[in-house]
Order: sequence, then C-alpha cells, then structure tokens
Amino acid sequence: MCRCKTDCIEKPLSLGFRWLGRFVASHPWWFLILPLLLSGGLGAGFIFLEDRQANGIEDQFTPVNGLAKRERAFVQDNFQNTGDFSQLRLTTEGTYASLIITGFKQDNILTEEALTEIIDLDQKVKSLNAGRAFSRLCAQTGGRCMSNPVLDIINYTASLISTTTLNYPDYDNVFLGSVIGGVQCKEGSSEVKSAEALRIFYFLNEDNSTENVQWLKEFLELLSNYTTGLERVSVSYFTSLSRDEEFESSSASVIPLFSITYFLAITISITSCLRLDCVRNKVWVASFGVFSAGLAVLSSFGLLLFCGMPFAMTVASAPFLILGIGVDDMFIMISCWQKTKVKDQVEERLAETYREAAVSITITTLTDVLAFYIGLMTPFRSVQSFCMYTGTAVLFCYVYNITFFGAFLALNGRREQGNRHWLTCMVVPEKKDNPDGNVCCVGGAYDMQTGTEREMPADVFFKKYYGPFLTNSWTKVFIIILYGGYLAASIYGCLQIQEGIELKNLAVDTSYVVKYYDNEKKYFTEYGPNVMIVIKDEKFQYWNSSARKGLDSCLQKFDNLSMTSKVVSWLPFYMAYRELSNLSLNNENEFKKNLPGFLKASGFSQDVNFTNNSILASRMFIQTVNISRAIDEKNMQSALRETAEKCSAVDLLVYHFSFIYFDQYAVIVSNTIQNVVAATLAMLVISLLLIPNPLCSLWVTFAIASVIVGVAGFMAFWDVNLDSISMINLVICIGFSVDFSAHISYAFVSSNEPSANKKAINALYSLGYPMIQAAVSTIAGVVVLAASPSYIFRTFFKIMFLVILFGLVHGITFIPVFLSFFGFCGKVHSSIEHENGIKEHSSIKNQSAFAYSNSGFTPQKELQMNSYAPRLPRMYILSSKVKNTDIPDQSHIFSTIVPWKNYDPDCP
Repeated sequence: MCRCKTDCIEKPLSLGFRWLGRFVASHPWWFLILPLLLSGGLGAGFIFLEDRQANGIEDQFTPVNGLAKRERAFVQDNFQNTGDFSQLRLTTEGTYASLIITGFKQDNILTEEALTEIIDLDQKVKSLNAGRAFSRLCAQTGGRCMSNPVLDIINYTASLISTTTLNYPDYDNVFLGSVIGGVQCKEGSSEVKSAEALRIFYFLNEDNSTENVQWLKEFLELLSNYTTGLERVSVSYFTSLSRDEEFESSSASVIPLFSITYFLAITISITSCLRLDCVRNKVWVASFGVFSAGLAVLSSFGLLLFCGMPFAMTVASAPFLILGIGVDDMFIMISCWQKTKVKDQVEERLAETYREAAVSITITTLTDVLAFYIGLMTPFRSVQSFCMYTGTAVLFCYVYNITFFGAFLALNGRREQGNRHWLTCMVVPEKKDNPDGNVCCVGGAYDMQTGTEREMPADVFFKKYYGPFLTNSWTKVFIIILYGGYLAASIYGCLQIQEGIELKNLAVDTSYVVKYYDNEKKYFTEYGPNVMIVIKDEKFQYWNSSARKGLDSCLQKFDNLSMTSKVVSWLPFYMAYRELSNLSLNNENEFKKNLPGFLKASGFSQDVNFTNNSILASRMFIQTVNISRAIDEKNMQSALRETAEKCSAVDLLVYHFSFIYFDQYAVIVSNTIQNVVAATLAMLVISLLLIPNPLCSLWVTFAIASVIVGVAGFMAFWDVNLDSISMINLVICIGFSVDFSAHISYAFVSSNEPSANKKAINALYSLGYPMIQAAVSTIAGVVVLAASPSYIFRTFFKIMFLVILFGLVHGITFIPVFLSFFGFCGKVHSSIEHENGIKEHSSIKNQSAFAYSNSGFTPQKELQMNSYAPRLPRMYILSSKVKNTDIPDQSHIFSTIVPWKNYDPDCP
C-alpha cells in the first residue's frame, strides 16, 4: 500500500491557528481596532513619498554593477574634457536639447523653403533667455556655440543650399551621419541628392546646472506651443531632462485607475458572496475583505517609506496585485466559514475556520513572499524596489486577514447567530417559522442534514457535469493534444523573445518623446554610436614598432566587424607627423618629448592622458553602423567587448555612454533564470514541508515549469520583451503557479475515491469554484491596467493575465487529466497499530481529508468517531469527504467483525 505522509509541520500549525481563531473570536473588537490604529500610524510614512521617489532611469533600469559603469569610471578618471567641447568624447549624455525636423509636405528637407523655416526656428530657440542668454550657457567649440554642421555649411542662408554640394557621410572632415537622415545619394557618388530629416543639437555647458535646467524647461515650453509658422516641416523635440521627467509622470497616469480597480474588486467580491438569504448574506464581509487589502498596502508602504526604502515607479502597480491576493485570501476564509455548523458558537466556528483556512493562506503567503524576496537578488533597482514593497505588503495582507478580517467575520457571525438582517441588523424570523414570508424579511436557512450553509450551485456543476466530462476518455485525448500544442507554441515563442527595454517605452504613449524616438529610429540608425577604444595598459610601449604592430592587428579586427566602419586613432597621425617633421619616434625619449606639442596642435589633447612623462591611458574611436534594433545593440556591444578581450598585445576596453543601458542585455537572461530557479526550489521546499504528501511536490514543480514556459513564450506573441519589467512578473508567475497547481495535486492524492477518475472529479468539486473566484478576483485587480497609456503598466497586465490564465487552465484542466493517468494511492490514515498481525484501531483520532479552497489546503469537516471506536475493534474507518453531522447508531452494520481490507483499484 502506498504510504507517504509528512504532516509534522502542518498538524501543529493547524492546532495553533485553531487556538488563534478562538482567541480572535473571543476579543473581536481588539483585533478590529488595533490594525486600524497600526495602519493609521504606519500610513504617516507617506509624507516621505516625494523624498523617497527614485525615478532616475539609469539608476533604476540598468544593472547596479554593470560593466559599462566601471568602464565609465575608468574613462572619467583618465580623460578630462577640458578646452573645446566635443560631442564625440562625452562620457555621459551631456546636457542638451535636440530637434528632429522632417518634411511636412515633401520628403526632401534640403530645400530653400524648408531650410528657411528651420533657420527661423533655430533662431527662436537660441533667443531663449533663462537668466542668461543661450550664448552664455552653450557648450563652445573654437569660441562659438556648437551648432548644426549643415546650417554652418550654408552659413545660415537657406538660398545657398541650391549651390552647395554635400557629401555623405563625411564633408570636409565633418561627419554628417548623425545630423542628416533618410539620405539618398546620387548614383555612383557620395553627393547628397536629398535628405528626409535634419537633427539639431543644443549642448549646454554643464557647469551651469541650475540655469541649464531653467533653459531646458523654457525650450520644452516653446516647442510644445510652437504650432504656427511651420508649413513645410514637422518637428519632434527632446532634452536630456525629458526621459526622467516623462518616466516620472508615467506613474501619475495610473492614479485614476485605482478607484476603478477598487470598485471592480468590491463589485466582484460582493457578487461572489451575495446570497438571497437576508441573514447569510456576506456583503459586508466582502467589503471588509477588500478594505483589509487596502490597509495592508497603506501599512507596508508607510513602513518602508519610514525606513527610507526608495520608491520606484514600478511599485505603483503593486496595489493592484495586492488587492487580488487579499481578495483571494478572503474567499478562502469565507469558504471555510460556510462549512462550519451554523448552530455552533461563533468562537468554535472561527476556530474551525482558522484551522482549515489559515494553513492554506500560510502556504500561499510563504510562496508569494519568497518569490518576491528572491527578486531582491536581481541587479536592477526597479525590480528590487518592487519586490521589497510587494513582498512586505503580502505579509501585511496575511496578518490583517487573520486579525482584522477574522475579527469582522466573528462579528458578522454573531449577527448571523442572532438571525439579524444583513443591512438593518434587526431580528428576522427563520424560513421554517414563516414559510410564506418575503425573502427580504425572513432568513437564516441552512442545510438541515449537515448543519452548514447551503451548497453553492457552482460546486455542483464541477461535480456533476464538468468533472465527468473532463475524465471522459475522448476528452482526455483532446486535452493531451491541446497541451502538446500549447507546449510547442510556448517553446517556439521562447525562441523568438526579444531582450531589453526600449527607452521610449518608459514614457506614456502620448508623450512628445515617443515621436522623437520614432523619428530617431526611422532616420538615424544607419550610423550608430561612435565607440571609444581605450588602452588601459600604462606600460604599453607606443614608441616600439612591434608593440604598435600588435595594436594595429587588434584595431584591424575591430575594423573587420560587420557593424563597424572605421577606426580613428591619434597614433597614426602622430606617426605621420614624425615623417613630416623628420623625427625619430622609435625612441622613448623622443616620442614623449614631441608628444605634447603634437597633441595641442592636432586636437587630440583630450585623447591621451600624458602625466608625469608617462602615458597612463589613451583612446581611439570606432564608428558603428546599422544599429536599428535591440538585438543589434546587444550584438554590437558583445562583439566589441569580445574583440577587446581577445587582443593579447594590449589591455583594451570599449565604452560609449549608451553601453550603460545596453548592459541589461548581458544580465537579463541569466538573472531571470537565476531568480526563477531559486524561487522554484524555494517553492519545492515549502511544498515538501507543508504539504503532507511529497509526491504532490513533483506535480508542483512540473506545473511551475509548464506555466513559466507558457508565459515566457506567449510574451513574444504579445510583443513583450524580456526586460526588468517582465522579469518582475516572471518571479510573480512562480507564486501564482503554486496557488493554482500544488493544491489540486494534493487534493487528488489525498482523495479516498476508489479510482483515478473519481479522485480527479472529487478534487475539481472541492477546488473548481474557488479557483475561478481566485482567478477572476486577481484579474479584476489588474485589468484596468490594460487601459493605461504606459508600456510598463500594460506589460504588467499582459503577463499577469497570462500567468492567471495558464495557471487556471493547468489547475482545472491539464493537471487533473495528467493525474488521472498516473493515479496515486488513497490517503494514508493515522492511529494504526499492529496487533496479533492484524491492523486495528485502538483509538481513532479525528481524521480529515484536506481540500483546496482558492489557493491552499482546507481540511473538510471532520468525522468525529471517538465515541464509536469501542464498537469497532479491528476495523478501519475511512475518513471521507462528508460534512460534520451527527452520526446515527450504526452498530448493526458491524455485528460481524471482520478485518478491514483496503480496496483501491489504483493501488496494487
């Protein structure tokens, strides 16, 4: 006989919660008021919300210890951007405003009419005054503000464009690839025939931070209202402040959705708990369940704000999730309460409710909290912040459910015990005393046979219709084929998934930065970042010809990459300078002696760190090409770094400030896998400890893996990339996978039904409706995010929808069918002794079959057999799924004592 039971932790927990339930029911007002006072005190932490907000994109959405950040530190330590401003040599984005101007009525922007409007707009921008004129704030080159090369070439005279010949991408040693886009050249030459876009930068001197911010704000105000006078061109605009400001405003876009969410949650909760019986109605119970989830958010967020925890914008989606989790737990409590005897004392009813429900909620809470806290291992601060706030909120939700909500459930039980109306609290007659009374005026009906509240119609549907249909042989074949299709589609999607988050997606859809990013992607991707190649080796012998050959060999490998065009280095120019000046630079002293003069004259002075007669570091530049997609960015960065690492002649690093954002590609997959594996193992441990059947843990692991593969695969079909936002949701996926799968497996293996099909039907009867309630309530908590104008919140909804959908389908379809093919033995029974070689009961304890209710195990009502044990020597009494009812005298059944023999057709 199959026998495997590990309830050494679950049993003491049940007894402890039974005592707690009785204590709460005895002192309900204390447990109702204290959480309110605690929430009020902790909620005061919201006064620090503005100070704790962390909306810096680099800080929140790039790896904390990313390689590019270390590379930037090295570059900044060794190269000082002194003298003339150089966009090429920036180690950060800089402080700037930018315009991308495209044709409105014509494709070619290089016409006299279009350039007239462009020059007029340029003059209006330069006339902005933020305490100081633009000419005093601008970054200067050669004593003049840096401007657009094309406008400089025509000397700001639009009529000269018709007589000017532009070569692309280089015009007289000026690179035009980053300032004109959509270029068409004349056949067989580099002469520009037409261009679709012109980009103008307005860089500011970073020494004037306060005045710079004011000027940029005035720039944004000018452009946002600049709708007149432009007949031939269309303008998109951007500043170095725009990304962070628009990202910050993105969280404000979901604030109006909170009221809709709570309305939906309350409506669904009330509808699920609505009864026609005016006494048994649970309207107020459902409302307080939603209110309890709100208190959990207030308390947890306030506590962490008091503690100084940064509040990232991603945390704004947490209340939606907490509401769903809180309502799920509420359904568990109500479901277990309804299975208690209505004529018992309230203390006894709540004790039984806690004994049955609290372990379930504990399992759910542990799995969810561990999943979130494991997310703290990720190198993205936005994920860390979300996981800390959400994990803590889940804990508070758990505490308030077994205190605040439990206390109100007890008070509502006292109302029901007095047969009082749910709204007026006035005593109403029972139906049996007034059979002709109106439903609004009579109430308190219950199942006379079981002594509990009447059974829900949905439970009957799963038992009589859905369960038998699902266990039909032909249905099983269809389900297997359906699962095969699901798995194949999921795996294919996983292979198609894209990595990384596009920066435009951090702003709302209606933001002006979206148009700018779209134009930039459309017109200015032919030439990508101009990447620094830095020689870190202080001991590299630049004057040694063999050392230079080794360096040239490495640079040639950079040149040979498919995404690069050419390397620009100061060293070849210095060698050419040697030839012109008839110098011998193969000598160390001569090389160093003539170097300062060359650097000053050539404009390469910012590219060589020549200190104390030593070259500590130097840098070169390589132009990248055709970087239009996220995968191109990833491949470009990887190829450049790999080439630098393989250079044995000299120690190199490659850097561009955009690498700070590209670093997410290097860690996102590995960190996602790390978090998923760690959380899955944690779920497995919890299952082994708290689920009294280890075989169930195997199905838990299977279901988690299956749901995660499905969610990751269908993400690709729904245009969701693998990034720090979706990483959050994949961690959440694990917790919810447990909710929908672990307990259906346990309900099956613990069933005493004689066949696998009947075990599956019995499990669905116990779990079907609560699982539907759980899914609907959780989706209701996030569904309004589908209407959000922010990519971040829409992504949260999409993945949560996939998690709940696939988790539910696994729970009520796939897992029951699979389990019916691999039937387990019935439940293992307790208090069995061996006497004279024959099994018999000496003292039959309380035995209970556990059933899942919403997202945990709920022991069904126990069949009390102590008083009948003396009449049943040498007999097995199977605990079956029956209500707690008075047991009639059945001694005549056992007039002939025969040893009990277990009969289970699924057990050898």
